[in-house]
Amino acid sequence: MADCAQKILFVNSEIFPYLPETEMSTVGRQLPQGIQERKKEIRSFMPRYGCINERKNQLHEVIRLSGMNIIIGGVDRPLVIKVASISSARIQVYFIDNDDYFRRKQVFTDAAGHFFADNDERAIFFARGVMETVKKLRWAPDVVHCQGWISQLVPAYLKKAYKDDPIFSSSKVVVSLYDDTPAESFPADFARKAQFGGLGEEDLPLLAQQPNGINLAETAISYADGIILGAEGIAPELTGFARKKGLPILPYDAAAVADGSYIDRYNEFYEQI
Repeated sequence: MADCAQKILFVNSEIFPYLPETEMSTVGRQLPQGIQERKKEIRSFMPRYGCINERKNQLHEVIRLSGMNIIIGGVDRPLVIKVASISSARIQVYFIDNDDYFRRKQVFTDAAGHFFADNDERAIFFARGVMETVKKLRWAPDVVHCQGWISQLVPAYLKKAYKDDPIFSSSKVVVSLYDDTPAESFPADFARKAQFGGLGEEDLPLLAQQPNGINLAETAISYADGIILGAEGIAPELTGFARKKGLPILPYDAAAVADGSYIDRYNEFYEQI
């Protein structure tokens, strides 16, 4: 793929300043800008969590992209697309929104620290919402870069449900692994609810067998073309699983993250997969 990766789609769990500053949210903020400065086209997505102040961050709905419904578990959920600009970076961020899934003020756990029972459906809705919005944009990415566990169904949807769609038929998938893997289990019918188009329950055997954070991450790895280790403290079984798959792996480099030189390394990685 050398010299061909000119359009990069970022599917983020966190972006600063919309969520507090962490290693992942900082990369979510800086990486798209850095890749754009290296003369590539980018699009960047994240969920519109209820803790994001829409007025302060000047989010507004994009009517032409909103309006479709996504069916999960037999229930229609309206997909709302919002956008905001980070003027200092000259980039836009698209937000996947739905009142049932993202209006609550907490991100993944309630005020008492309990993992939301519908986090599986939130991940399904987010992944499918991103794919459908990119289709409406008529923007064919060369690389789809997923960061954070809530993005980890995107690789399976891209390689199964959307593999024949001309928007995604040539796209490669990069998955960044962080130390955010949920310790909690998802509902037992996660794999069944995730079915869509060409993606069947049989294509998600790990989630069908045991729907937990490790198996969700391994599902993403199974459909990825390259893996980036985005932090220290990643579960060793995940790195071992990626190595067994024979995937290209970009190791974690704390110094490169600290000084910003990781952007060039990621840029080169996109062009090598």
